[in-house]
Amino acid sequence: MPSILVTGSNGQLGSELQKISKNYPQFDFVFADRVMMPLEDEAAINSFLDKTVPDIIISAGAYTAVDKAESEKELANKVNNLALDTISTWCAKNNSKLIHISTDYVFDGSSNTPIEESAATAPINWYGETKLKGEKAIQQNLPEAIIIRTAWVYSEYGNNFVKTMIRLMTERDSLNVVNDQIGSPTYALDLAKAIMNIAITEKWQGGIYHYSNEGEISWFEFATAIRDLSNLECNVEAVSSSQFPTVAKRPSYSLLNTSKIIKTYNLNIPFWKKSLEECLRILKGD
Repeated sequence: MPSILVTGSNGQLGSELQKISKNYPQFDFVFADRVMMPLEDEAAINSFLDKTVPDIIISAGAYTAVDKAESEKELANKVNNLALDTISTWCAKNNSKLIHISTDYVFDGSSNTPIEESAATAPINWYGETKLKGEKAIQQNLPEAIIIRTAWVYSEYGNNFVKTMIRLMTERDSLNVVNDQIGSPTYALDLAKAIMNIAITEKWQGGIYHYSNEGEISWFEFATAIRDLSNLECNVEAVSSSQFPTVAKRPSYSLLNTSKIIKTYNLNIPFWKKSLEECLRILKGD
């Protein structure tokens, strides 16, 4: 039976993959967290891969603390770049497939049309820089790997914008949310299903793909939708990014053009609001 190794098994995407793995009995799944496979340790990565010898690796583990990355540069680079150099080199030697998850942060946010895979990369923070280096290492070592860039990920698991908004809106009377950063959220469950569709297909076409839910919104619009769908009373005020300074700069435009992945793998990507409704239903326990 072919085996699939999922790194970052306790993250948002890893947790969703664990949840749906029972729907794919044709695979033997191995879910590795940071203790089982510490991504900052090259020797430990190679040792774990030699022991498990997966046929497919879904690389969902990453250093994702965007602001903290500015002060933990070495650790972020080890996890987001050097680990991928190690993993992709191992895959090339062992004839294993690799699906790696990357980010919209490889772009500078200066576009005003949905960003295609071929668009020029120019990260504006260290997290984006390390993710881009990881992409390049994979492409050099394993050109047939699949790299999926995604954005604004949320789910029922871990810490994310949706869960934070619900908590803050329950605690406070009013909130400020930026309205000048544009994109589309990604429900991690939808992304997990898309990844598994690729894993089971006969058609394996290496390269970079973009995936997020359909539609275009600002963080402010996302927050108001979360409030309204959750029947909360909080007053949400739109503010500019300049009023909300962060340690690491954020791209002002992150809308990804998903037509390539839809066409190549015949995917049906849900509209963002439909997916948000589904996630909120799960969070409420309905």
